[in-house]
Amino acid sequence: MTEYFTIKRIDNSRLVRPMEAARMKDFWQRVAATGAIAACLLVYAWQHFECIQLRYQIQAIEGSRVKSAQLNRELHEQVAELHNPARIAHFAAQIGLTVSTPGQVAPSDGQYDAVVAQARAVMQPRP
Repeated sequence: MTEYFTIKRIDNSRLVRPMEAARMKDFWQRVAATGAIAACLLVYAWQHFECIQLRYQIQAIEGSRVKSAQLNRELHEQVAELHNPARIAHFAAQIGLTVSTPGQVAPSDGQYDAVVAQARAVMQPRP
């Protein structure tokens, strides 16, 4: 008797072997642990970069504070120069102002409230 051997191609790509419950549990534990570590790293990185941004903001604010202090100093010097009595006397002399004589100026003891004058229309009789 003669024997024939035939080769039959079987497609096993659709077969899925069921996983053991212990292996699935171990897999999900590893996924959870990896996710927790990744979350911790992301939080650390976020805080680190936020700290760097705050340092840049602080540096910019300190720079503007220094500029503001210098401008404030310059403005105080200008005010002091403008309030200088010698300078005021020089400009007063240029426009012809003189020092008042005693008795020329009398202080007012009246009220300091502002009074608004009212205008009334005067009616003239018609001829």
